[in-house]
Order: sequence, then C-alpha cells, then structure tokens
Amino acid sequence: MRPSKSSRPRTRTRPKHDDAVEGFVIAVDRGRYTCMVDDAPLTAMRARELGRKSVVVGDRVDLVGDITGSAGSLARIVRIRERTSVLRRTADDDDTTAEGRVERVVVANADQLVIVSALADPQPRTGFIDRCLVAAYDADIAPLLCLTKADLAGPEEVLGYYAELDLPYVLSAPGDDLDELHAALAGRVSVMVGHSGVGKSTLVNRLVPDAFRAVGIVSAIGKGRHTSTSAVALRLPGEEQSWIVDTPGVRSFGLALVSAESLLHGFQDLVEGTVDCPPNCEHTESDPECKLPGWVADGHADVRRLQSYRRLLSSRSGGDGLEGPDRG
Repeated sequence: MRPSKSSRPRTRTRPKHDDAVEGFVIAVDRGRYTCMVDDAPLTAMRARELGRKSVVVGDRVDLVGDITGSAGSLARIVRIRERTSVLRRTADDDDTTAEGRVERVVVANADQLVIVSALADPQPRTGFIDRCLVAAYDADIAPLLCLTKADLAGPEEVLGYYAELDLPYVLSAPGDDLDELHAALAGRVSVMVGHSGVGKSTLVNRLVPDAFRAVGIVSAIGKGRHTSTSAVALRLPGEEQSWIVDTPGVRSFGLALVSAESLLHGFQDLVEGTVDCPPNCEHTESDPECKLPGWVADGHADVRRLQSYRRLLSSRSGGDGLEGPDRG
C-alpha cells in the first residue's frame, strides 16, 4: 500500500524577521554576497522567500542567521530594502532581440555616475558618454565626467561637445593629486563606468590603495583589455559614507529599456528644440516636419549631438546605430 499523503496544511505565512540587521552589499560572487554590517564584512546567501528577486551591489538588505562574519559563517538575506535608484543597461538597444529584453542591473542606490573617458590612447568616444548620460538621467543619478590621461591631450574638444549641458567634470593625469575627484566623491555612492583601457582601475587603485584592482594595457590599435571582472563597492579611506563601485570595462551600454521620452531627456540640450515639433513627432530623419534640424542649424546646439541622438533612435528601431565617425 502506498503511504497516505501528509495532512499537514500548507501555509504562506512568512516569518517577520524582526531581529534582522541591515547590511550593504559590496560584492556578488556565484551566489554568495559580501555585505558590510557595522563596518565588518560577512558572507550571506539569498533566502528562499526572496523568490527571483535579484540582489546586486549597492543593495541595502536585511540579514538573519550567523552574522558574526567569522570563518565559515553564512548569513541569509531575507529582504531587499526599497531602492532609491537603479542603474541598468542591456546588451542591445533593440528590445525585440533577446539581448535587448534582458535587463542588467549595474548597481543599486547609487547617487552619482562617474563616466571615465581617456583623452587619448584610446581616443574619447562621445557616443558611449552620451549613452551613459541617458542612463544616468533615466535613473535619476547625477553624472560626473572624469577625463583621464590629460597629459596626452587637452580636454577642449570633448568639453566643447558638451558645452550646452554644463556637465560637471574633473581632469586626471599621472602624478596629479586627486583632491578634486575626492571632493566630488565625498559623502556619495558613486559608480564608475568606462571602456577598458581608459584608466578606470588605475584611478580606483589610487583612490583606494588596498583595492588591488587589476590594471591592463592598451593594445596597438587603441583598445584596452578587460581587467575588472565583477562590480565591487569600495569605501574611500577616511570617508565613512563615501563608496565607489568599480565595474568591469564595458564595450556597449544598451538602452533598450529606456523609454523614448527618457532618451530625449538624456539630451537635455536638444529638448527645447522639440517644443514646436508636431504632435507625435519621433524626431527621426524621416520626420520632415521635425524642428530639431533647423533649431540646431541656428546654433542652439552642437550638430554632433543631434547626430548622436538620432543614431540612438535608429539603433532602438532595429538599425545598427553605428553611423558616423564616433560609434560609441
């Protein structure tokens, strides 16, 4: 005879975990999460009741279990606190593709996006910077442009391209003090993004001397090697509330999940030029009544900004979005 099924009733009641302590996720590695609790790191895993909710660097979480942080201890993450911001990207701009439908959360709860770009070796790629600005404005995160290798080239061309935005920036060169960058990072959770080879990991090692982030080289064709392999939050020395999140070097910053309206507001210097556009104008080259080209031609914005904006519009609709000399 088969044994009878258990008559024990199922319940959806979950424990309240009133004794949970708050932690800050600083690293994620193969299902294990390093969290800071009272200035000490501990290792945790996700509790089953979280379901499919992802835990990312920057998350504020509630922990139970063994929170001593001793060797071999393992706490449990039972809650993810409400996020103040989410910086996200996709591998593709087109949301009809598999890569465009998958959202990749870069970091949670960041206050500032530090866009690291070299002025030379490799050459600055304003298309990539434009994408990062769109993502920052969409996530309601303040952008900061950090231009490295200022000993090799001047910043005038890049800064001229963003002149209408009043974009905050700092310059960096080997041997310079980082006082200006330190001041910009103080009291904030800042996430640093940039192409490989722009000097991002070198900056991180100077800001946090015990970080030991791997530093790569730039190839003969001006492309860098990926050196950081995973995002990690690092506390600035002497700054209790100041964190920088170092991310792996990225080749693209897909915007498939950013709405068309948010995409436009990523180009704040062009918004005013759309005021007189007809209703439902998509601002593409195929819209003959779009007022943006004439407005830009009158000198209100850099024509390269309009070209970049339209490249992004093209890539969202299935085009490759790679027209022009700077493919981002």
